[in-house]
Amino acid sequence: MLGIQGCDLSIVIVSYNTLGMTRECLASIERNRGDLVAQIIVVDNNSQDGSVAMIKAEFPHVELIENKENKGFAAANNQAFFRCRGQFVLLLNSDTIILDEVLQASVEYLECHPRVGAMGCQVLNTDRSVQFTCSGFPTLARLLAMTLALDRIGKFTWLDRYLMRWWRRDDEREVEVISGCYLMIRKEVLENVGLLDESFFFFGEETDWCRRMREAGWQLVFAPVGRIIHHGGGSVKKLNFKRDVMLTAATVRLHRKYGSLAAEVTAYAILMGFNLSRAALWSIVACGSYRGKERSDHFLKVVASWRDCWPTGRIS
Repeated sequence: MLGIQGCDLSIVIVSYNTLGMTRECLASIERNRGDLVAQIIVVDNNSQDGSVAMIKAEFPHVELIENKENKGFAAANNQAFFRCRGQFVLLLNSDTIILDEVLQASVEYLECHPRVGAMGCQVLNTDRSVQFTCSGFPTLARLLAMTLALDRIGKFTWLDRYLMRWWRRDDEREVEVISGCYLMIRKEVLENVGLLDESFFFFGEETDWCRRMREAGWQLVFAPVGRIIHHGGGSVKKLNFKRDVMLTAATVRLHRKYGSLAAEVTAYAILMGFNLSRAALWSIVACGSYRGKERSDHFLKVVASWRDCWPTGRIS
């Protein structure tokens, strides 16, 4: 049995070298949790920036799990789940800021909708623009539409069922995938569906989890009951090709888990085609633009890491 009842909400935060943002995140929870009885658990994946000392000194009420190595996002969250006492459990990124009464409103929403197993709220970039959180499952057809830029054709919204850029994230609707930066579930979903799949080290784990929830009969809903800020998804974030390598490998792994060998190979080919085409296009733009060269170099580095874009290890 995963934990016991004892509070309204258990908030799980995985920390890895994000001292300043972790401090800001925890402070925002304190300011905006209202009357909720909340348990806060931080799992630190061997940060080297003083995060652990900061949490102990400034937030002594936080339950801290100190890992001696970076166990990844899925494994770290799973460690915390066994300690969760709340009726509901929130996965919250360390680079987020809780705004207004979103925690209370999210709990009340789940209390009023018993068939909803998980929900997400509106997520804003640092500049307060809306992030494209909550999405469709990355099927082969959707990946191909993205590669061919068919999902950018505004009047054909049915071609953009993956990121759904046309959707303003301002109305309630069922979704296939909820972003792990703010993913609130009811405790019984853990009992019913199980833990996150630890064969996903980083990226893909919440997509897999959401699919398993839907297959178990739970509804997944985006509900605009409140907002958070998520710094990590901002449009001005620093390019990091390793992030895209991990994302590619995770997406291919999803097709290995839920499809055939042919689906796995096809997903890999489509995504490498995406990176190759973007490298070529940005190389042309680079002739007269520094930004073009920067992005061209980014995609070329992803392509050069083609071995790492193929998932290795056990599939749970």
